[in-house]
Amino acid sequence: MEPPPITDDVEHQFFPFFKVYKDGRVERFMPSEKHPPCDDPSSTVQSKDVIISTEPVVSARVFMPRLPNNPEKKLPVVVYIHGGGFSIASAFHPGYHKYVSSLVAQANVIAVSVDYRLAPEHPIPACYEDSWAVLKWVASHANGDGPDPWLNSHADFGRVFLAGDSAGANISHNIVSRVGSTGLPGVKIVGVALVHPYFGGTEDDKMWLYMCPENGGLDDPRLKPAVEDLRRLGCERVLVFVAGKDHLRERGTCYVEALKGSGWKGTVEIVEHEEENHVFHLMKPESENAVDLMSRLVSFINQAE
Repeated sequence: MEPPPITDDVEHQFFPFFKVYKDGRVERFMPSEKHPPCDDPSSTVQSKDVIISTEPVVSARVFMPRLPNNPEKKLPVVVYIHGGGFSIASAFHPGYHKYVSSLVAQANVIAVSVDYRLAPEHPIPACYEDSWAVLKWVASHANGDGPDPWLNSHADFGRVFLAGDSAGANISHNIVSRVGSTGLPGVKIVGVALVHPYFGGTEDDKMWLYMCPENGGLDDPRLKPAVEDLRRLGCERVLVFVAGKDHLRERGTCYVEALKGSGWKGTVEIVEHEEENHVFHLMKPESENAVDLMSRLVSFINQAE
């Protein structure tokens, strides 16, 4: 897919994400799609949409597996943060709905998929603040008196994980660093899984800097993790996936080495799928390597049991 020519009425173009016209209009290159939640009680996985905040507007999709044998069992919680260059996709996109549903079914977890506001209409740091708001909303159920009955009745707040791909992996790192800095009462973040994470060092940086007007340049710690932020990650385990043909591969491996050398006391593992491209697991979820990625992600979550 080749980028279209830039016409005179276009101010900025960041293919394949979006372009901004001189009159301020934003046009995305990929259409917005929305898959409805599944409220069928006989389904393997049920899902519903929840409002986290009305001002600003932040929402999420909550997924729960069917519990026919042990309805009182407490389940780990995965807060999932989608990718898309901070500017496209959503928690309701068919690909993410299917992927998170599959994760919930295979890992037997409750998942909360974050629908953060997108740049450039909502400049960065909106995505970070919205994701933090969702994690705090999850934590509000720790005493069993939060607004969502699924979390009140079935969530194990001693086994909470974050996971995300690409831009969502970047956000996940920043959120776990924030947990390490400020704490999150009532909740233990056991681990974070970063799939093909974006941490700068590519042509994409121009777009990130445009979407984040108040930035610290290419050394902004949200873009390039600072040693002090790595040292205080608020979790015990980190799992990083990289793909051999992904332009973000090097940044993912550098993140792992930086984390190992930061003084952080947890354990980190890296998994590489050599012949694959960026977010291949979403593009071809039935492929052998995508199945392997899912299996390793499920094991990462369930080894805490």
